[in-house]
Amino acid sequence: MFYRSTKNNSPKADFREATIRGLAPDKGLYFPEKITLLDKELIENIEEFSNVEIALNVIRPYVGDTIPEVELKRIVDETINFDFPLVKVCDNIFSLELFHGPTLAFKDVGARFMSRCLGYFVENEPNNYREKLTVLVATSGDTGGAVANGFFDVEGINVVILYPSGKVSSVQELQLTTLGKNISALEIDGTFDDCQNMVKTAFADKQLNKELFLTSANSINVARWLPQQFYYFFAYKQWPQKQTPPVFSVPSGNFGNICAGLLAHTSGLPVQHFVAACNANDVVPEYLETGRYNAKKSLVTISNAMDVGDPSNFSRILDLFDQQFDSVKSILTAYSISDNETREILKKTYTGYNYLMDPHGAVGFLALQRYLERQESTGGGIFLETAHPVKFYDVVEPIIDESVALPEVVKTLLQLQKKSTRMPADYEQLKRYLLSY
Repeated sequence: MFYRSTKNNSPKADFREATIRGLAPDKGLYFPEKITLLDKELIENIEEFSNVEIALNVIRPYVGDTIPEVELKRIVDETINFDFPLVKVCDNIFSLELFHGPTLAFKDVGARFMSRCLGYFVENEPNNYREKLTVLVATSGDTGGAVANGFFDVEGINVVILYPSGKVSSVQELQLTTLGKNISALEIDGTFDDCQNMVKTAFADKQLNKELFLTSANSINVARWLPQQFYYFFAYKQWPQKQTPPVFSVPSGNFGNICAGLLAHTSGLPVQHFVAACNANDVVPEYLETGRYNAKKSLVTISNAMDVGDPSNFSRILDLFDQQFDSVKSILTAYSISDNETREILKKTYTGYNYLMDPHGAVGFLALQRYLERQESTGGGIFLETAHPVKFYDVVEPIIDESVALPEVVKTLLQLQKKSTRMPADYEQLKRYLLSY
């Protein structure tokens, strides 16, 4: 399997090179040269396969021969060694809970898979690295904690995380700022888009890349993005109505998760339709309405991990459908949900169905509900509950007027002190920091 750049102006790369580079030299995102169709037996008899067997079948074509089978199985085993339950919320709506990993967020899967892949490459080909590999990543919330946990104390890899000051939850901030060792956090006076632009500029800086070996752990990296396909197969395995495929509603910010779902569908997974559940950052809902893509400055909302005004992975979605607007619109619908609507549906679902969601899951639930209401018959759908409500207790508790029970991992976290370096949204200062770091 080889990968090309979405900007089509860089040499092709195998999985190893694409993972190490993160971003293609022409600033495009790496995208599979071809989509492999999965064996029909896997789909038709999916309940008979373990999650590890499913994940191996899904990811193997994309890894190719860059990682031996026995190592790939170990990596997958360690990546998904927790539950992914499908929980019925009401008559035709189910929640796929993706918060049972170590940092209580869906990004644990991608971060754990990528850290182990990079660890393998570093350990087995050390002569290719002049100095320690530096993972440079921007986060709007959950990516930072998942990456910090996934890469913590991995030999030969340093991690630098940029996050927007005051725009992540208190639990999210502690998860990415308290580990120390090979993990460093930069608190940026700006938005997630500012952080992401600084990271992209660093990758394109030829002088900097002569001095440092940089890669990214955002969903722009294929090793972070591709394993997110697993969720959709695990959900379908548990789906009770195989004769009527589900609609998937995906809380969407940088659009990596829903793009992985679309890739899974293209490779053979039965899905009726996808719903991109967005907050007030409505670039994609506007695109699907007008056919025009207009990047915007991101807005701050209570579903902060989705506060993205120019989603990087949307270029991959367009590539997946050969830039054909009608093809994208036939499988993808998008809704923009306001903060007030998010609060209202979160409380209503908790009091009416005794199911507590985080703000991102609430956006996903309402968007799915809206889509299903306009259809005559769909058989129902699944929304992705992407984080444990406790990660946003400072938002959730005032809405439900109750305390959210704290898991032990969070109780421990709240006793720690954050360690971060404050920095303006200025690339030159980031460059000086990285060179001195």
